Amino acid sequence: MSQAKGDRRERELVNALDEAGFAVMRAPASGSATERELPDVLAGDGERFYAVEAKSSSGDPIYLTGEEVEALIFFAQNFGAKPRIGVRFDREDWYFFHPGDLHVTDGGNYRVKKETALAEGVDFAELVGQSKKVTLDEVGDDATDTGPDEEVLRVLNAVQQGVMDAEEAAELLE
Repeated sequence: MSQAKGDRRERELVNALDEAGFAVMRAPASGSATERELPDVLAGDGERFYAVEAKSSSGDPIYLTGEEVEALIFFAQNFGAKPRIGVRFDREDWYFFHPGDLHVTDGGNYRVKKETALAEGVDFAELVGQSKKVTLDEVGDDATDTGPDEEVLRVLNAVQQGVMDAEEAAELLE
């Protein structure tokens, strides 16, 4: 991927974070303009603070070096931000990961496959607090749902069996 395309993707992320109400800045030429490794993007909204290493690719997968990830974690901890790896594949949205959630290769590098990003990544809306991911397991574990009301079921059964007409049922259920 060209440096120009990578820069364009970073600016796209910065603009989206800005539109979502975050104070945000892009570290120009992060990693090369200074002896210190800096994250690509810093963003905060008073509640959430992120240090983001942004990667984009037209191919699959995206790799990060162990040094890049270690530098991100070190900076984020010292800055008081949450470290996040932001990945964007062509024709897809941004997805975000905590570095600890990424696959580590035998060589100590980090890898994000497109299918993993789409299935397990935090999307932009969730990152900025506009939505919350809920899994099917979490929906099924809702202990507050005790099922249908028994009295309502009895009345509906009576209507179905012709023992009670709909008007009587409606009066009972009010």
